[in-house]
Amino acid sequence: MQQVRRGRPPKSARNFADTKEALLLAGMAILTERGFNTVGIDMILKRVGVPKGSFYHYFKNKDDFGLQVIERYDQYFCAKLRRCLASQPSEPLKGIEAFVSEAIDGMEKYRFSRGCLIGNFGQEMPILAESFKQPLAQCLKNWTSMLAHNLEQAKVLGLIEQETDCLQQAEFFWIGWEGAILTAKVMQSSSPMQKFADGFIHQLTIKR
Repeated sequence: MQQVRRGRPPKSARNFADTKEALLLAGMAILTERGFNTVGIDMILKRVGVPKGSFYHYFKNKDDFGLQVIERYDQYFCAKLRRCLASQPSEPLKGIEAFVSEAIDGMEKYRFSRGCLIGNFGQEMPILAESFKQPLAQCLKNWTSMLAHNLEQAKVLGLIEQETDCLQQAEFFWIGWEGAILTAKVMQSSSPMQKFADGFIHQLTIKR
């Protein structure tokens, strides 16, 4: 038997999809600024202009909403990362610089109020449901795989040492990058992000 959803039904299939997407986008925006456990559903609904009773027509509960926001954010972030890394095929490391530049522009635009949504969720892991662990880890694995591929291209072109462990270096980048974002928010400055990125690329580059 099909489960009956609570709340007011949408007027049409298109309205359902559009409204759900708007809720997910609002969730992405708000949860890059605030912790998941401190954000009430009312705040999300108010941002989109959706009646309170309608939330459960789109999501089973708040955790379901959070998990779908993570999935939507990963899609957005992977598309952005793919675009940046592919921006200069003959100079793969320039793609990393393009990504960093966009990230810094975004941080400065929002006056360091927004960070990485995955990093924000990660800081709340001790009080999140176990169901969040695998999706959050998968996001980092996706990003690591994409960056490792970029570094492999740089190795083929002779831009970094042939002994470089590209997967390990990609993992190192995201570990350091999440820390750089947090430090940038604390200092209200993009300097930590730029310093980390410069240091990461410098240690990869062949000394000539």
